[in-house]
Amino acid sequence: MHPVFLLIDVFLYALLIAVAAYVFYVLKTPPLRDSWSRAFKRPVSVASSMVLCTFLCVALLDSIHLQTEGGIPPGQAASSAQKPPAQEEPKSILDLMLKPLELSRERSYSAPLAIVGFKKETFEIHGATVRDYPRLQFGGAHLGAAIEGHAVDCWRLTRHAFFKALGLNAFMGILLCLLAWQMKSSPAQSLAQTLQGLLQGKTTWPVRTALLTFFSISFAVIWAIDLSAFYHVLGTDQTGKSVLLIALKSIRTAVVIGTLTTLVIMPVALTLGVVAGYFRGAVDECIQYIYTLLASIPDVLLIAATVLMLQVFIDSHAGYFNSALQRSDARLFFLCLILALTSFTGLCRLVRGEAMKLRELEFIQSAKAFGVSTPRLLMSHIAPNLMHLVLINCVMQFSGFILSEAVLSYVGVGVDPNTASFGVMINTARDELAATPIVWWTLVSAFTFMFLLVISANLLADAVRDAFDPKTRLSAGRTT
Repeated sequence: MHPVFLLIDVFLYALLIAVAAYVFYVLKTPPLRDSWSRAFKRPVSVASSMVLCTFLCVALLDSIHLQTEGGIPPGQAASSAQKPPAQEEPKSILDLMLKPLELSRERSYSAPLAIVGFKKETFEIHGATVRDYPRLQFGGAHLGAAIEGHAVDCWRLTRHAFFKALGLNAFMGILLCLLAWQMKSSPAQSLAQTLQGLLQGKTTWPVRTALLTFFSISFAVIWAIDLSAFYHVLGTDQTGKSVLLIALKSIRTAVVIGTLTTLVIMPVALTLGVVAGYFRGAVDECIQYIYTLLASIPDVLLIAATVLMLQVFIDSHAGYFNSALQRSDARLFFLCLILALTSFTGLCRLVRGEAMKLRELEFIQSAKAFGVSTPRLLMSHIAPNLMHLVLINCVMQFSGFILSEAVLSYVGVGVDPNTASFGVMINTARDELAATPIVWWTLVSAFTFMFLLVISANLLADAVRDAFDPKTRLSAGRTT
């Protein structure tokens, strides 16, 4: 096996390196360190950042791809005329971890934690033809014929997962308590007092919130792992594939669409908006003409035309891609670029209007009077005072891009049909909701994962916006 570097994989890990470099820069810069400390002293920001880190870890595990070397099966002699074996698709680390879920496929639909099929079938039992719910091949197979103990077994596994998560959380709490006691500000404070303050939430940092969030995440992970060994936790789809497997594989697509598109929009919209708002005149009219022209084209039509042209290029140049995974990865990458091209106009207008207001304020006029150069004025005085608006707008668009992917997949111009995504799940659920009886778990699973990802990003952005907004800090200082 050897590593395979896809286009999206390189981007995600380059982003991870950039974030690590930025964290190092923040630690070395006191003003930035104080602002970020103010943001993460809010319990909601700590909880939302831990949830986002969980999603990011899943996306990173799904972005390390390995290629299995093809070879001649044992017992067969090699010959020059023999065709080389078909090369398998690259597998990610997450694929290898979820291999048991992939192998435990059923024939068709099954509800979450079920042990029988979702629809009645006609089959034979002891030579007699009956019509009943068939027993699943994998779900509850360890129970044998004793299906009466199904609920008791699920409760037993849930209870064991709860105590495992509780023990892990207690261990983490003790470590944090010892660390806080070693770094205590008051020499007279005992270990018991430190523990009491942690349990009551009387700490500088929201440690209690972090522990509660860690317990919730660890319990959900342990519960899913333990029950997935015996049941389909989120049920199966029409082909018998685990919905949990599809949902976990869809996280990478959602993170990539939201992150890559946002990072493309941010520098373009910020640069054009600041330049247009500060210089005004002919420069402003030229930039306005560009984004007004793009805004006048219907987004769905432009995206559909571009994606179809890209698909024709991929089909006619199949030699550029060694596997179907690389083709779908390239389509996902260019879909992000197209979304960014059609979505930067709103942020550009917002930045332009705010830059026109800032250029007339006293501190900008004073900087110009002292001879500050125009590039430094834009980079050091105007752009930093716009970042709180850019941040909250980009995170809101991050949420919108995840939802836009669902719409685009619905009309058939989204990600590749072979790529797991929440949009594909919702599009599939559209037909399942019209069935009788209703197959509801695909839509609920996609909605739950999307809701957790979007609400965590929005809450974190709100806390960071309040910490970095000069007006918010000023009003907070006046009230205190």
